[in-house]
Amino acid sequence: MKARNNKTWKYPINIFIIFLVFFSIIILQFGYISLFPNIYGINMKKFATSRNTVSTTLRASRGSIFDSEGNPLAITVTSYTVIAYLSESRTTNPEKPQHVVDVEYTAKMLSPILNMTEERLTELLSRKVYQVELGPGGRGITEVKKQQIKDLELPGIDFIEDQKRYYPNGDFASYIIGYAKKNDDGEIIGELGIESKYNDILKGTDGYLKYQRNNYGYKIPDTPEERLDAVEGSDIYLTIDSGIQRFLEDAIKSASEKYPTDWLLFTVMDAKTGKILGSATTPSYNPNILNITNYENPLVTYAFEPGSTMKIYSFMCAVDKGTYDGNATYQSGTITSGKDTIYDFNRVGWGRISFDLGFEYSSNVAASHLIRDKIITKDELKECYTKYGFGQKTGIELSREVAGKIEFNYDVEVLSATYGQGILTTPIQHLQALTIIANNGKMLKPYIIEKIVDTNTGEITYEGKKQESEQIVKESTVEKMKELMFNVINGKNPSTTGTGYRIDGFDVIGKTGTAEIYENGSYSNNYIYSFAGMYPKDDPQLIIYAAAKKPTWGRSAVLYTTTRELMKNMAKYYNMFGEEKEDKSLEEYVVQNYINKSVSEVSSNLKEKNIQVIVLGDGDKVINQYPKSQEIIVEKDKVILLTNSGEIKMPSIAGWSKKEVEALSNLLNINYEINGYGYVSNQSIKSGTILTDDLKLIVELKNKYIQEETEQKEEQQNN
Repeated sequence: MKARNNKTWKYPINIFIIFLVFFSIIILQFGYISLFPNIYGINMKKFATSRNTVSTTLRASRGSIFDSEGNPLAITVTSYTVIAYLSESRTTNPEKPQHVVDVEYTAKMLSPILNMTEERLTELLSRKVYQVELGPGGRGITEVKKQQIKDLELPGIDFIEDQKRYYPNGDFASYIIGYAKKNDDGEIIGELGIESKYNDILKGTDGYLKYQRNNYGYKIPDTPEERLDAVEGSDIYLTIDSGIQRFLEDAIKSASEKYPTDWLLFTVMDAKTGKILGSATTPSYNPNILNITNYENPLVTYAFEPGSTMKIYSFMCAVDKGTYDGNATYQSGTITSGKDTIYDFNRVGWGRISFDLGFEYSSNVAASHLIRDKIITKDELKECYTKYGFGQKTGIELSREVAGKIEFNYDVEVLSATYGQGILTTPIQHLQALTIIANNGKMLKPYIIEKIVDTNTGEITYEGKKQESEQIVKESTVEKMKELMFNVINGKNPSTTGTGYRIDGFDVIGKTGTAEIYENGSYSNNYIYSFAGMYPKDDPQLIIYAAAKKPTWGRSAVLYTTTRELMKNMAKYYNMFGEEKEDKSLEEYVVQNYINKSVSEVSSNLKEKNIQVIVLGDGDKVINQYPKSQEIIVEKDKVILLTNSGEIKMPSIAGWSKKEVEALSNLLNINYEINGYGYVSNQSIKSGTILTDDLKLIVELKNKYIQEETEQKEEQQNN
C-alpha cells in the first residue's frame, strides 16, 4: 500500500489564507463605513444626498416697459430656435422620416425665411452629427416664422421653445429703453438704457425647486421637496408719449437722410412738469437685432461746448443781478483779452449796437462785455451757471449721465464762457435750465419714469412727480429773457439769427448755438449746431432741445427745417391752439397669427373692432400679414392681408405713413423709393394696376397737417 502525498493540500491552504485576508479587509472596511460618518474626509450622508438631489431654477418673468399710455415698449415673448435632426437613427418608418432627407431642398426652402444663404445651410445640414442648430438666422424666431417653416412640412426640422426680450416698435426711443439679452446662464440682463439702469427691478427674483430623484430620473416618493417661488419683475411706465416719439423718429430719420451728420438729437419736454415726452437720436439701432454702433445716449452722456445757447444764461445772470441795461451800447466785431482776440461770427461787426440787439444777433462780443464791463463778475457767472444746473448731474433716471464742466479761470476763458466756449454741458442740462424761463423763475427736475408697478401685488412702488426748485430768478428777469428770445426768432433785422424757426402765430422763443469743435489740440472748422427753445411765449407748454454734429451740408438747416415741422405736428397733436387733440383713448388689440386662415373670416373679425383691413388679391387664404403676430394695434390702425391670389392689384395708399408703405412693399416684394417725410401725397403706381416684377413704387410724403392747411387755403382762395 502506497503512502498519501501531503503536497496535494498545499495550494488549497494558500488560497484559503488569501481569501481569509481579503474577507477580513472587506469586513473591516464595511465596519468603517457603517460606524463612522466621515469616510476619507467625506461626509457620506451629504454625499449621497447631493448625488440624488435635483435643483431647478424657477426663472422670474422680467417686467415690461410701457409708454405713458400703457403701450408696450419692451416685453418678454416666446421665441424659437430652429434645429435639424441629421441622424437616420431617428427614423423608424421610412414613409414618415424624422430626419433631414433632402439637404439641398431643405436649405433652399429655409434660406429666404431664415435670411441665410443656401450654402451656409447646406454646410450645417451636411454635418455628421445627431442634430444641429440653424443659426444665426434660426435663433430667436417669432411665432409667424415658426408657422411659415412648419407649413413647409420639411422632415427633420424642429423647434426649441425659449424666452427672449422683444421690442414691438423696433428702432423707437432705443437709447431711452435700451436693450436686454440673455447671458451665458440663460438669464435676461439689461445692458443699456432703462433696461440696464433698472435691471434689478425689472428682472425680479428667481426661485428654485429641490427634490430627490432615483436612478431613472423620477422624483422619489415621500421625500421632502424644497420650493421657493420666483418673484416676478416689476413693470416700468415711462413719461414717453408715443405720439410725440413717432413725430421725432420720423423727422429725425428723414433729416439725417437729407443732411447726414455724425449724430443728431431731438428731445421734447413738458414745460410744466419736467416730463421727457420724447427723445430721438441718430445713428440709432433696433434692439431686436442689436445693429448698434454707439453705446452712448447723447441726451445724457455727450458733454460738449454748447456755443451761443449759453448766452441765455449769461444774459439772464446779468439781468437778474439788476446791472443789465439792454439799451446800452458796445462796439461789435472784436474784443481783445491779452494776446487773444474774440470775434463775432460777422468779424467786422455791425458797428456800435445795443446789448439787446447783440443778443438777437448772437454777438460773442456782447456776451464778453458782460464781464469786461463788470456787469457781472467771474464768480457771479460761475455761481449762476451752477444755480441753473450746469456742471452737475440732473439726476434723471437714465444710465451713464455725465456732469459736464464749467471751470474757467483765465480772463479769456471767462469771456469765452459767456458765449459757451471752453465749458462742457449736456442736452439734458439745457432742458432743465430752460424750465426756469417756462416756470416764472423756478427750475424743474427732468424725469422719465412715470411709475413702477409691482406686478405681484399691483402696488405702485414708485411714482415720478414734478419737482420744483425755489425761486431762482425774478419773474421780471424771466419776462426780459422771453422778450430777448422772442426777438431772436421773430426779429425783423437782417442779422437776426433764429428766423428759420419762426412760425406765424406760434410765438416761438429760443436761441441758436454754433460751437466750433475742439479736436486734435485746436479748434477745427467743424461745428455742433444747436437750438434751445419753447412755445408759446406767454405760457410755454413744450421745450425743445436739438443738436447736430458736423452736418455735411446745410449747416443749421438740418435743425430749423425739422424743428418747424415738429412744432406744427405737436401743436396740432396737443390742441395747443384750440383744435381738437388726437384721440389717445382708443382701444388696443393684440394682432393674432392670421396665416392660412380664411380671408373673409379674418376681415370680418377685424372690421368689427374698427380696424382698417387692406386685402391684397382675391384669394381665400391669408399667406402673409402686417403687422406681425403679437404686435399691438389700436382702433383705426391698418392690417394688411396678402392672399393666395395669382394676381395682385395696387391699392390706394393716399395718407399712409412711411412705415406702412415699407410694410406693403415688403409684403408685395416690390422695389420702392420714398421721398420726403410725413404721409403719402402721391404714388407712382396707380391704384388698380396689376403688379408685376418690373414695377417700382415711388411715393412722395408730406406732413399731413401742412397738407391739410394747404388744402384749406386753396379751398378758401377758390371760394
